[in-house]
Amino acid sequence: MQLPIYQADAFTSQLFGGNPAALVPLQQWLADDVLQAIAAENNLAETAFTVPSGRGYELRWFTPAVEVPLCGHATLASAHLLWTELGCLEEEIRFFTRSGELRVRREGELIAMDFPAQGTRPVEVQQSFAEAFGIGPRRAATETREGGKLVLEFDSAEQVASLSPDFARVVPLSADGVICTAVGEPLGCDFASRFFAPGIGIDEDPVTGSAHTVLTPYWAERLDQTRFRALQLSPRGGELECELNGDRVLLRGAAVTYLRGQISL
Repeated sequence: MQLPIYQADAFTSQLFGGNPAALVPLQQWLADDVLQAIAAENNLAETAFTVPSGRGYELRWFTPAVEVPLCGHATLASAHLLWTELGCLEEEIRFFTRSGELRVRREGELIAMDFPAQGTRPVEVQQSFAEAFGIGPRRAATETREGGKLVLEFDSAEQVASLSPDFARVVPLSADGVICTAVGEPLGCDFASRFFAPGIGIDEDPVTGSAHTVLTPYWAERLDQTRFRALQLSPRGGELECELNGDRVLLRGAAVTYLRGQISL
């Protein structure tokens, strides 16, 4: 069996920046263990799989270790590749996912994704946070959904950039990963972040759309605004435009194609 595979860098306009994701377009679903094996072989933060469905596509995302319920950068990469490589003519793409229906549309040179906002609640700052990251945060919160991401707010973006986590200590903090964030004014953005998820096979994710569905409402409350320019301070780096619209978050970014290939099964 031969399967097409594509790879694009998301949340960047420059090749070798942002977050790489693979797309394997299918006509029907393969067994889950095959999907997981392909993602493990790719060894990217996420591999996306699509199957045509009505006027849209079923969409699933896999890290090298597990299937995840939501992935922003692989959704952006998938839409970009459907438009540029796979002949999709729709101005708005409908994806049917474990997180509900997601709509993605072109806005000039950017791609806009409409995702559900994820709320947070404050939690006590614990010594284990400083032990994991070498610096203690000023505030902590966790997603209101069960098993969600942990959010650690630090004093400055410079602190966030300098973090050198002990990944063995990060794993027990949150099964879904830890967002480290701070006000980004010195860097010319509204807020900055990094994202660590060693428990699901991603020590540090270069740019994380799902984290910004948490960060956008979090900073909307802290900064009393609804539109943001955000930077993710990984070694590859990435930039996003974020907007809170009621219980939805609009994430905007660019993508560039890196690879066209074929999988032999």
